[in-house]
Amino acid sequence: MFQTTAAVLRSTAAPLSIETIEVEAPRDDEVLVKVTASGICHTDLGVIATAEEGQLPIILGHEGSGVVEQVGAAVTDVAVGDHVVLSYAYCGVCTNCKSGTLVHCRDFMALNFGGARADGTTAYRAVGEPIHGHFFGQSSWSGRLITTPRNIVKVDPGLPLELLGPLGCGIQTGAGAVLNTLNPAPGSSLVVFAAGSVGLSAIMAAKVAGCSIIIAVDPQQSRRDLALELGATHAIDPTQENPVEAITGITDGGADYSVDCIGFPAVVRQALECLASPGVCATVGFQGGENEITINQGHLLFGRSLVGVIEGDVDPHEFIPRMISLFQEGKFPIDRLMQVFPLAEINEAIDAAHHGKVTKAVVRFPS
Repeated sequence: MFQTTAAVLRSTAAPLSIETIEVEAPRDDEVLVKVTASGICHTDLGVIATAEEGQLPIILGHEGSGVVEQVGAAVTDVAVGDHVVLSYAYCGVCTNCKSGTLVHCRDFMALNFGGARADGTTAYRAVGEPIHGHFFGQSSWSGRLITTPRNIVKVDPGLPLELLGPLGCGIQTGAGAVLNTLNPAPGSSLVVFAAGSVGLSAIMAAKVAGCSIIIAVDPQQSRRDLALELGATHAIDPTQENPVEAITGITDGGADYSVDCIGFPAVVRQALECLASPGVCATVGFQGGENEITINQGHLLFGRSLVGVIEGDVDPHEFIPRMISLFQEGKFPIDRLMQVFPLAEINEAIDAAHHGKVTKAVVRFPS
C-alpha cells in the first residue's frame, strides 16, 4: 500500500474533502503514477452534481499527468520515471478496439464510469473502507493512482506536465472533432458553439486546418475575445443576435461545418440550421445520458449531417503527440487556456470552472 492525498467526493451536497488515502501497489498489468496535475472537466462536474449514494465515495479526475512510480511485472512498454499523460480507458480486445475505434470500446461505459476495475475491485481505501475510483481508468484527483499502459501516453520530460493533462480529454475532444472527425478542407468555414476549453480547442484546430472563416458563438464577452485571439475570424453574442441569421450572412448562405460544445437542444438545432448544403455538424456537448432534441428532418434530408463525437474520435496514443507537436510549433497555444490551482483549492477551482470564471482549471499536486 502507498499513502497519498486525494480529493474525495462523499456527498453531492458538500465540497470535496482532502483526505489521506491508501493506494494498492500495481498488479502485474498495472502502473502506479505519481500525479503532477489534473484538469477539471465538465464531466467531473456532472458526476459531482448527480452522483447517487451507491457511487459514493468516489475519487474523480480524468485529465491527469504525472510520472510513473512503479510498474507491474508484466508491463514492458512503460518504465519507472516516464513522464506521462493519461487518457480514457478501453479494453483493447473487443472488435471495436481491434479495429482502432477505441472510443467505441464495447466496455467503454463500465471502464470509464463504473468506479472500479473491470473485475469490480478498487485500488483505493480510506479509513479502512474501499473508495470508488478508476474513473476513466485514472481517478487523477489522487496524488497517486493506478492505471494501465493503455491509458498512458509517454511525453518528453522537458515539457510542462501541468499543462498537458487536459490533452487527454477536453482538449482532444474539441481538436479531434475538427481535425479527425470533420477534417475540414482548407478555405472552408466552421462555426463553434460555446467557447470554453473544448470550443477554443476546436477553434485552434480549425485554424491549423486552414479554415478561412472561423466563427465563435458564446454569450460571454471574455471568451469571444479569447476566441478571436486564438483564431476565430468572427464572434457572435447569441443574446444579442440570432446566430443562424448571423452565420448565414457571414458565410453567404451557411457554414460548411459546425461543432456543438454544449449539448443544449436549442443550440444543437442552431448548429444544424446554420449549415450550408452539404454541411456537417459534430456534437460533442454533454447534458446527460438522456437529452432529447428536436430537429427538422427535412433540413437533414437536403444534404446535412449530424454526428456525435466522443473524445474527439481519436486514438490518444497518436493524437496527443500531434497536439504536443503543434503546441511546440506555436500553432496550438494550450497554455492560453489554463489556470493552475493548488490541490488545497480544488473546491474553488471547481466553482470557477462551474461558473465560467476560468477557461480550463488545472489542479496541481504537491511535489
